[in-house]
Amino acid sequence: MVQQSNKRFGWNRKLYKESSFYRCFGKRWIDFILSGIGIVVFAVPMLIIAVLIKLSDPGPVLFRQKRIGIHKKHFVLLKFRSMKMSTPHDVPTHQLKNPEQYLLNIGKILRKYSLDELPQLFNIFKGDMSIIGPRPALWNQTDLIKERDQYGANNVRPGLSGWAQINGRDELEIKEKARLDGEYIKRMSFFFDCKCFFKTIGKVLQHDGVVEGGTGKNNAEYRIGK
Repeated sequence: MVQQSNKRFGWNRKLYKESSFYRCFGKRWIDFILSGIGIVVFAVPMLIIAVLIKLSDPGPVLFRQKRIGIHKKHFVLLKFRSMKMSTPHDVPTHQLKNPEQYLLNIGKILRKYSLDELPQLFNIFKGDMSIIGPRPALWNQTDLIKERDQYGANNVRPGLSGWAQINGRDELEIKEKARLDGEYIKRMSFFFDCKCFFKTIGKVLQHDGVVEGGTGKNNAEYRIGK
């Protein structure tokens, strides 16, 4: 049993012992530079979005939520608020009863094109996140966190997008999502991150795999959240 376990997870130990320059340094520097450029480029669109949210519903423009970061440390993830102030906090969208009732009018557009994620450029710039990596789990998503532990996926910075995101996103069950996150860890490189980045752009434009209502739901469910 022990030998099987070592064989199964042996790549994980080797992965961190033989980390490449890109894994250790290059990835973080690229994240820092690109997120800084992104903040400047999207400054005006973000300002416009902020004004529209403020006009739609009283309350803060940004939605702050505790998420799991590298080595399972908590950090505060930033999003544009796409739901009303009356929405229950720290509850996954798929656990809400009739989640569409909480959505702002502008929120539908923000989520359809992932514009609500733009403030995470500041999370990336700060170092809480990476451009590409496993999507950060909610602090109380113990099932996903436990599954990711098997693949070492909690030991890297979470990403704005990732391999699981472009291979099913919300349509994926927890186990499959964690498996794909583990596959990303094994294949992580500059060229693989570029592949994920450009595929993400295509998915966003097509708004594929966004099953609004949560993980593992089919296309007939609500299409509201991530």
